Amino acid sequence: MARHGVSPEHLVAAGCFAAPTRPAPAAIRYRGANGQSWDGEGTMPDWLRRAVNAGQNAEHFRVGT
Repeated sequence: MARHGVSPEHLVAAGCFAAPTRPAPAAIRYRGANGQSWDGEGTMPDWLRRAVNAGQNAEHFRVGT
């Protein structure tokens, strides 16, 4: 490091030791009557699949607009 003129302070200032950040959790797009939730990504959860198979429209469970 000395040969290249770099000090630990330079590395800290450059953010080399910054704590990794976690991605924000996905927003909830669907919520069931018993508090179940789904962000709309991946496979439809069992609680919503059962409701849709029973004739309910998935949009009935959509949160917000």
